[in-house]
Amino acid sequence: MRAQILTREWPPDVYGGAGVHVEHLVPELRKLIDVEVQCFGAPRADALAHDVPVELAGANAALQTLGVDLQMAAVVDGADGVDIAHSHTWYANLAGHLASLLHGIPHVITAHSLEPRRPWKAEQLGGGYAISSWVERSAYAEAHAIIAVSAGMREDVLACYPFVDPERVHVVHNGITVASYDEPETAVDIASLGVDPTRPFALFVGRITRQKGIAHFCRAAQAFNPEIQIVICASGPDEPAIGEETERAIEHLQQQRQAGVVWIDRMLDRPTIAGLFRAAGVFVCPSVYEPLGIVNLEAMASETAVVASDVGGIPEVVVDGVTGYLVHYDEHDTPEFEAGLASRVNEVMSNPALAAAMGTAGRLRAEQQFSWDAVAARTVEVYRAAQQIHAAS
Repeated sequence: MRAQILTREWPPDVYGGAGVHVEHLVPELRKLIDVEVQCFGAPRADALAHDVPVELAGANAALQTLGVDLQMAAVVDGADGVDIAHSHTWYANLAGHLASLLHGIPHVITAHSLEPRRPWKAEQLGGGYAISSWVERSAYAEAHAIIAVSAGMREDVLACYPFVDPERVHVVHNGITVASYDEPETAVDIASLGVDPTRPFALFVGRITRQKGIAHFCRAAQAFNPEIQIVICASGPDEPAIGEETERAIEHLQQQRQAGVVWIDRMLDRPTIAGLFRAAGVFVCPSVYEPLGIVNLEAMASETAVVASDVGGIPEVVVDGVTGYLVHYDEHDTPEFEAGLASRVNEVMSNPALAAAMGTAGRLRAEQQFSWDAVAARTVEVYRAAQQIHAAS
């Protein structure tokens, strides 16, 4: 079997969970089948990359995406032995859909997120949000198989797109390479990032987007115990307004917190991020929408306790009271949510034995339940199911 992976993100340009997923899935898939990758951006030695067509250089970002998708679809050659087109996120969904129609091959989608669940994207894309929504809806309507990264995500797919046949939606959880979060021979110098290694700290890692709940984190952090240092690793705002809001919120927090608030507003490499995870007393994930939340797996692989919202697929990763704590998110009562985050963070940080036990349990769960080789094997099973549906249609 030969599959083409169609993705916006591919190393070194990985900025979100979908990119992490593809980066780690492909090497495991290649142990089982032939795999090629098409991606957005500058040329790569290990993938066929496509830049935005020059004619669309000043166009809406959604139209630029469609321009790249057309280039992708044109070179997925079914007659040359490609058996599966597998797209990730709406950015590549149209490429997979068109490739399926053009070359007569099955199209598989991995659902990392859904446009109807992210209305704030209109702030980033403007009218392009209507285009991204149309692309996703059209691709899901015709896909031969859809991989949901959690059971919660499967429910969302069927709720947002009731025309999808439930038998075509398969749950395959995201994975984690736990060895990437082991203590290296050379320890990461977190002091060089401005972090005081002698003070316990609570950690936030995420893009600056409403989805990740960074505003909730900043308000909750005002009630963290005074001795808790706060480290915020956040960059890449979706659009200028949320970037400015976040900057003001963090500056306000810095003025209030004597223990220190460190804002790392740039992308860090994986060893450095892993070092922050390992050093943190607790990782906080206040997302308001999260199909699974690889970042929680990263914290667990680092043996760090997690305090997270109970949205989407997070409860399938974080076991409440065992690997961390879940806090109920209610969009109609965010002050209670923020108070709950602060209470649980304070509880974990004031009890080192509890934090250590949760960290140990989290590492064990990541090792046993979320390996990438298992994800790859299940993905190939979905490919075969898609081939059967395509042959029967």
